[in-house]
Amino acid sequence: MSKRAARNGELWVIAAPSGAGKTTLVRALLERDPALRFSISYTTRARRSSERDRHDYFFVSVEQFQEMVRDDAFLEYARVFDNWYGTGRKHVADLLAAGSSVVLEIDWQGARQVRQRAPESKSIFILPPSIAELERRLRGRQTDTEAVIQRRLKDALSDMTHWEEFTHVIVNDDFEAALDRLGAVISGREHGARTTLPAVRAAAEAILGATPGS
Repeated sequence: MSKRAARNGELWVIAAPSGAGKTTLVRALLERDPALRFSISYTTRARRSSERDRHDYFFVSVEQFQEMVRDDAFLEYARVFDNWYGTGRKHVADLLAAGSSVVLEIDWQGARQVRQRAPESKSIFILPPSIAELERRLRGRQTDTEAVIQRRLKDALSDMTHWEEFTHVIVNDDFEAALDRLGAVISGREHGARTTLPAVRAAAEAILGATPGS
């Protein structure tokens, strides 16, 4: 057995408000570092024609999902609209035991559940460089009505207030720079993104302090 496989990997939780660029960053990170593994979620929603079971999601029935909840088989789970989504405890444990570091891309509420069930996990919160830039990104999608944009912005501002619950904070002001820093934090080469550092706290507070009407 190799030295890498002989030790467990690390569990990393990555969260962000809508519009901060989390999904794009995580996808680019996984392409850059094939050694990282992305946790495949369980879901009760119907499988789309383009999706593969056990690759995009573990597709299960509502009954199966509820049984897993009763068996405490999830690190975190939530109902989104009419469907359930969850992170399987065994799935993540198997990846970690094989020596892989695992990335979970979830919201702050899911991250809170993971911290309770896996206190050894580490977490990263992605912030936009400003509220104005966040709104520009949300509007730039050009797929939502004004009412939806305002709701997403309100929800994003609320989500951003939970940054202190995470062990690291990264500001996505420049995509390549943010990607480099994200990879460096997970590999242990970057120590300047810890939430406890005064400079990191000042940067986050400055972004949140620039909310409309402040």
